[in-house]
Amino acid sequence: MKYFILALITGILLALGWPTYGFPALLFLGFVPLLLAEFQLRTKEVHKRGLKIFALSYLSFLTWNIITTNWLYFSTPFGMWFAVLANSLLMSLVFLIYHLIAKRVNFLAGATFFISLWICFEKLHLGWEFSWPWLNLGNGFSEYYSWIQWYEYTGTFGGTLWVLFVNFSIFKSFLLYVQYREKGILYRGILKNLILILLPIGVSFMIYDAYEIDKNSSLEAVILQPNINPYTEKYNTNDRRIGELLTQLSAEKVSNNTSLVVAPETVFANGTQLKKFKQSNAYFYGKEISLKNKNLNFLSGISFVDTIYEEENITPQSNFYQEGIWFNDYNSAFLLNTTSEEQLYHKSKLVVGVENFPYQSTLKPILGNIMIDLGGTVAMKTTQPNREVFTLSNSAKVAPIICYESVYGEYVTGYVKNGAEFLSIITNDAWWGNTQGHKQHLSYARLRAIETRRDVVRSANTGISAFINQKGEITQSLGYEKRGSLKGNVQLNNEKTFYVRFGDYIARIAQFLTLFIFLFAVVRNRKKV
Repeated sequence: MKYFILALITGILLALGWPTYGFPALLFLGFVPLLLAEFQLRTKEVHKRGLKIFALSYLSFLTWNIITTNWLYFSTPFGMWFAVLANSLLMSLVFLIYHLIAKRVNFLAGATFFISLWICFEKLHLGWEFSWPWLNLGNGFSEYYSWIQWYEYTGTFGGTLWVLFVNFSIFKSFLLYVQYREKGILYRGILKNLILILLPIGVSFMIYDAYEIDKNSSLEAVILQPNINPYTEKYNTNDRRIGELLTQLSAEKVSNNTSLVVAPETVFANGTQLKKFKQSNAYFYGKEISLKNKNLNFLSGISFVDTIYEEENITPQSNFYQEGIWFNDYNSAFLLNTTSEEQLYHKSKLVVGVENFPYQSTLKPILGNIMIDLGGTVAMKTTQPNREVFTLSNSAKVAPIICYESVYGEYVTGYVKNGAEFLSIITNDAWWGNTQGHKQHLSYARLRAIETRRDVVRSANTGISAFINQKGEITQSLGYEKRGSLKGNVQLNNEKTFYVRFGDYIARIAQFLTLFIFLFAVVRNRKKV
């Protein structure tokens, strides 16, 4: 029963430390109860010890996952349970592997192995086809952005490293106190761990106060929030009516100085033929909005379809329609103005199950066309390999980030490396209702602003739309389920941060350490035998 309670406490602490409702300082303690349970079981002769440790860790991580991401249920119960159960399983496997290695090495090597292995797990979640990095530990500070201004050097993996290092430091201090029962050890442990927590925060405050946003290069932008219910309106409203609504909303705020109007993801949802874009309502109304002044640009989301008749043009991402006819389905962004041809970008970080079929060649023969309905579509989306950057009529460059892509730190740096001077995020978070889902998604956009030191212009269909500055501060926002528009100034920046230049280097170092300690433990164990 004692171990059960310790495991449950870990899950609750991690959950209560999560944005946007929690206090992230709890993350520094979150793993300690579970580590204590594992240590006590490891140092005792216990029947089926490995199985018990796996079960305890699964309880911890299941609790954490359910409390923080239960909002997925409002889109699909199956999708929520699949994500929660599978992610908890992966986390538990990481903890079980740590247990197996910790038995063979000293405390320092074991702690280093767990920290490195967990970072490798988070890196995996950023890259493989079952990608779900929502609970990567570095995301946990997104609401307390003044604590993590140094993310411009480390990205979110710096936060993960910080959290896990402090957890093991607290755990070590506790073990030493239990062993020797000396108050001096307790006091030194408290002081040391407070320094480990407060010193990075202090450094962050210094960076925060010293960082100056260059206001000499800026532009005026207008964000549109049409507030269209995706379950009852979006796919029952034609693109002409959408165009009329967007024109009306833009007229409320656009001035002669406005350079950019931004509308949300797939707001034009009728499935426009890619080859006939110039004959579409999206093109017509986009051009009409951009004519309000000679320097105005219109950036919006759209659903494109490209019909394929030639077999040689079929790709693994193409969808079968009927004999002899296939199609590519795109979740895209487009930019229109009066001075250049249309610019297009196709979303390339896809939501698992909704927009892509993970490991299709292996799973499709087993599962058929089963999909997790998180987004109102079951067609496989077609992506593009490069991060497109749109050029406005005044030569400013903007990253057209679509929805889920904004959760990926190193991925977003690709836009900046290609010249983006500010970030636009277009999204539709209405699938989850008024829950933590859309709030967390907005909050994570702060992380991208800090990592890249780029302003963020965020247009969300039902909210929350916002302007976010280079420090991660939300300067303006329009609340959930409100129809309207926002106007604000966007500061441009063409400097590349350390993180933009070097990406997830912490994860690459962690991969080396994980392999090294694993091999060391295996070889050492064989020598003993």
